[in-house]
Amino acid sequence: MCPVTKVFSFFLILLFSSRIKRRTKLFLKLEDFLWRRNASKLPSQYLFDGSLLPRNLNMPTSFFPFPHSLKCKMCVVVGNSFAIKKTSLGSAINKYDVVIRLNNAPVPGYEEDVGNKTTMRIFYPESAISNPRLHNDEDTLMVMVPFKPHDLRWLKEMLYDEKRDRRGFWKPPPLIWLVNRSNVRVLDPHFMHQTVKQMPFQPTTGFLAVFVALNYCDVVHIAGFGYPPKSDQQQPIHYFENNTMKAMKSSPHDINHEAQALKRLEEVGALMYLHPHL
Repeated sequence: MCPVTKVFSFFLILLFSSRIKRRTKLFLKLEDFLWRRNASKLPSQYLFDGSLLPRNLNMPTSFFPFPHSLKCKMCVVVGNSFAIKKTSLGSAINKYDVVIRLNNAPVPGYEEDVGNKTTMRIFYPESAISNPRLHNDEDTLMVMVPFKPHDLRWLKEMLYDEKRDRRGFWKPPPLIWLVNRSNVRVLDPHFMHQTVKQMPFQPTTGFLAVFVALNYCDVVHIAGFGYPPKSDQQQPIHYFENNTMKAMKSSPHDINHEAQALKRLEEVGALMYLHPHL
C-alpha cells in the first residue's frame, strides 16, 4: 500500500493562515490561455495570478498533460544547496518515480551526489540555459514558472522562433533555447499565487517546487536544501558553483523563514530529508 501523505490537510492548516485544498492540476491547459483582466493584490513582481494571458500562445491540447498516472507517486525534490555535496545520494535519487530539479543546476559531473534522472525541471526565463539537453533526460518536462507576463512572452518567442525581446527581465534570458517543444509545460500560476499570498517571504524556486510536490505527490522527500549560517560568508551556496553566502546579502529571499517552514513540514511528517541538515 502506498504510504500516502495523510498529514497533508494538517500541513495546510499549519503552514497557511487559511485552508487551501490540495490541487493536483500542475500545468496550464489550452483553455487557460485567454485574455482576462482581473485585479491583483499581489506585489508587482507577482501579478501573474491568471490575468493577462497572451491570446496567441496557441498550443495543441496534448501539449500540457502530465504523462505520469501512477497510483502512488514517490517524489524527490533535488535542491541546489551545497548540502548535497559528498552525500553519495545519486543512486537513491534515481529510484524515485518523479525527480524534480531546479533552474540551471547541472547533472553531468555530479551524478554520484545528485543522480542523473530528471522528470521535471522547474525554471524561469532568467534561469534557463540555451541547451537544456545537456543536463536533462530526453523526456524531461521543462516546467516554466510564470512570475510575470514577460515570461510567457519569452516562451512564445522561443517556441515560435519570433523576434526576441529581453526587456522586463532582471537578467537577460537566452536568445536560443534548444528544447523539445513537446516537453515544455507552464506551471499553473495558482502555486505561486498561493505561496506568495500566504507566506511571509518571497519563495525560492526550491520552496515552490516543494509546494508543488506536496500537492501532486503521495510521498515527498527532499535533498540539497539548507543554507549555511549567515555568519559564514565564505561558505559556498550551491553544489556546482563558487557563489558564497556573501552573495545572499542582496537576495530577496528570506532563507531563515524558508528553513523554518521546511522544518515544520518535516516535523509533521509532510516531507523527509535524505541527508543531515541544520
